[in-house]
Amino acid sequence: MPVKVTKLEGKPLGAVITLPEGCTDPSELSPEDFDTVYKALHEHLVIVIPGMEDLPPKSQWKLTTMFDPTCDQSGKSYGHGKEFRHDKSVLRRDGTSIPDQPQVQVLGQGEWPAGHYGLGDISLRHPTHFDFHKKPLTQEQAFEQDMTRFYRWHIDSALYGLSPPVATTLLGIHVPPHSRKQKVVYEDNGDVLELTQGATAFVSGAKAFEMLSPEDQERALKTTVVYAPHPYIFISSARATPDGLTMVSEGKETPFDELPPWEESKIKKLPLVWTNPITKKHHLQVHGCCIHKLELPDGTVLELDDARKEVYRMMRPAIAPENVYAHDWNKGDLAIFFNRGVWHSVTGQFSEGERRLMHQCNIASGQDPQTLTA
Repeated sequence: MPVKVTKLEGKPLGAVITLPEGCTDPSELSPEDFDTVYKALHEHLVIVIPGMEDLPPKSQWKLTTMFDPTCDQSGKSYGHGKEFRHDKSVLRRDGTSIPDQPQVQVLGQGEWPAGHYGLGDISLRHPTHFDFHKKPLTQEQAFEQDMTRFYRWHIDSALYGLSPPVATTLLGIHVPPHSRKQKVVYEDNGDVLELTQGATAFVSGAKAFEMLSPEDQERALKTTVVYAPHPYIFISSARATPDGLTMVSEGKETPFDELPPWEESKIKKLPLVWTNPITKKHHLQVHGCCIHKLELPDGTVLELDDARKEVYRMMRPAIAPENVYAHDWNKGDLAIFFNRGVWHSVTGQFSEGERRLMHQCNIASGQDPQTLTA
């Protein structure tokens, strides 16, 4: 039996992958079966393989590299580079690395005893909007009324020196039961999205592009996003909007001369729109929190505050509840998402004593994404 792809019914995107009988390691699929999975990823944007809780980190790393022949196959390259653990980076507390497979990050919540793939005692902390948003929810709203926020809508990428990964793999090893629900209440219009505690939210960059006016589409296709050097350190003292789409401009960004040493040649200047190589659809792909400037096709340059306002205007319609796929985690779910076609966000918060353990892997690509207009 070949690989089976089943579209998620009633969801704006996503599919479930059923492996051939007897196959327990998707990194060992035949070329024909992997081609089916590769196409499914680009067409459905998020694919989930159930029952993978025992997948070794080495297999997860190998599978991740298979989606991008241009990425470093030697195992020396990571998705975020060395600054992932910089003491001033907003990513610094988001996990730890597996010693024998450092490309695979261990994420989650709670205290875990020594012995997990060579790690000692580890303390994991689920990222929450309390540390990142300008105006977070109150403790009563979060823990008594079960309200939550999109933490940060983003693309997995260093956005400095390294090209954005093609795919991210995220494996749920220990997940809380589905009994606890939380709800995102949209600050600007009162919409509500109910989801399972700790769900990962995804939206399609293609849908975001389709929702633009024809005039905005034409301009977006020729617009360049300029990211700040060491962007996660640049924004470390700034705070985000209530929907996690971008940052509030208050002049709190780290001045360039106070950042770690940086090179002009490593600053990422990427198209605002990336073309899906399989479907040929255009995807609006921008990390709104890390943006520094927008270079418009008429030569106009929008500086930090105006650039944030402009990408916010384009991004906000796409995160309406009907456009969001919130993945409810089951033990053993291996979610693979097309990092060049979706934005995603952590959601939720955990109470003291609640635990979660996950493995994440993405590898910097060997080339930047492109916009194809022919």
